[in-house]
Amino acid sequence: MDENFLLKTDAAKALFHNYAKEMPIFDYHCHLPVVDIVEDRSFGNLTELWLEGDHYKWRLLRANGVSEDYITGNKSDKEKFIKWAETVPYIIGNPLYHWTHLELKRYFGINEQLNLGTANKIWDISNEMISSPNFSARALIEKSNVKVLCTTDDPLDNLDAHKVINSSPDVSFKVYPTFRPDTAINIGNGSFDTWVQTLGSITKINIQKYPDFLTALEERVKYFNEVGCRLSDHSLEGQFYHEASERQIEKIFQKGISGQELSQMEIVQFKTAVLIELGKMYAKKNWTMQLHVGALRNINTRYFRLIGPNTGFDSMNDIPYIEDLARLLDNLDVNHALPKTVIYGLNPKDYYAIATLIGNFQEGIPGKIQFGTAWWFNDHIDGMTQQLKTLANVGLLSRFIGMVTDSRSFISYPRHEYFRRILCNLIGCWVENGELPEDYDHLGKIVQDICYNNIKNYLSY
Repeated sequence: MDENFLLKTDAAKALFHNYAKEMPIFDYHCHLPVVDIVEDRSFGNLTELWLEGDHYKWRLLRANGVSEDYITGNKSDKEKFIKWAETVPYIIGNPLYHWTHLELKRYFGINEQLNLGTANKIWDISNEMISSPNFSARALIEKSNVKVLCTTDDPLDNLDAHKVINSSPDVSFKVYPTFRPDTAINIGNGSFDTWVQTLGSITKINIQKYPDFLTALEERVKYFNEVGCRLSDHSLEGQFYHEASERQIEKIFQKGISGQELSQMEIVQFKTAVLIELGKMYAKKNWTMQLHVGALRNINTRYFRLIGPNTGFDSMNDIPYIEDLARLLDNLDVNHALPKTVIYGLNPKDYYAIATLIGNFQEGIPGKIQFGTAWWFNDHIDGMTQQLKTLANVGLLSRFIGMVTDSRSFISYPRHEYFRRILCNLIGCWVENGELPEDYDHLGKIVQDICYNNIKNYLSY
């Protein structure tokens, strides 16, 4: 993993080292706990910094036969780290093998492979460094050359932490919220009624009917916008588009706030109605709507009951949803209310369908509808390359808004470097093959745009 790691041609090396390498990071989708940033959290050891909350690593530990005691259980932090070190040599071919060693190299200057033989040495070296102020949450963000990051936030959040960070004169980066109203849309999730009650309390709106509910949601959109939010985010699983009359939606809403059982069709109809109304709100505010489509979540019931969601028990779904997407975008477009939209597909079989779908709704803004970066189970060399090539084949790669960490870790930013190396290698190979002119001024600008400039301009920050 030297300076030319993943760069197979002279053109790729020139593009990465001269254009991509020093570009700042705009991490527009992550799951960092904002309280850790506002409190400038210091980490006790490498396990706290590196393994805490990282269900990517947890899945591989389980696959290697490691007991849950060493993953989310009560074993000591050092014992948990040793199990990860013992597992790493067996994860060859997985992007975490590269990410692990890039993170050790970039943050700790450690060039050795992590394994059982080096574990104690790496534990001691890294922990000594972590104890310094240079490894606090804010320091790590600054060290990573991050200029903007966008967290993921429930509409009920007061966003006080974001206000504190962005008003601090000694913070060199900005942290903006993202409006994530999954609970508002998923009426059948069992907590909808209490969520609506809290929404009413926060907005001081007596939510008795569906229009009251929409008014309250719009109040939260306005509030998020005042705090700097320019993004929403939605996780869409299963069917999510089936229109219904206003009378039907009102009836469904009344059942939802009274805790009555809903049919699957009623759940989908309500989701459709709220998505459309939120899309209109986003368009008015010039927000970008992110749609993460195709996950099959929490499918291990035993572990969901034991340790909860987002712990490594999700996978790709395999259901058709492209027509639902098309109808949602078309409904908003017909009403001149289609916001900028980023569509992330979890199953790569849908890549061409998504990439061609977005071409039907491009208008007025370069790359208005985006085919989102390779996501979750696809953010490896093959997945990123496939996503980039698919977009290039049927759309405008040059207008792509690039990579995100989608992470809960403060040292996950080498994922941007990984992406940039893959991007430069792809374009560099096209140059070497004679498929593109050796025009580094033009190609270098495209690389820099994809790395940073496009997303900065797209969100108008």
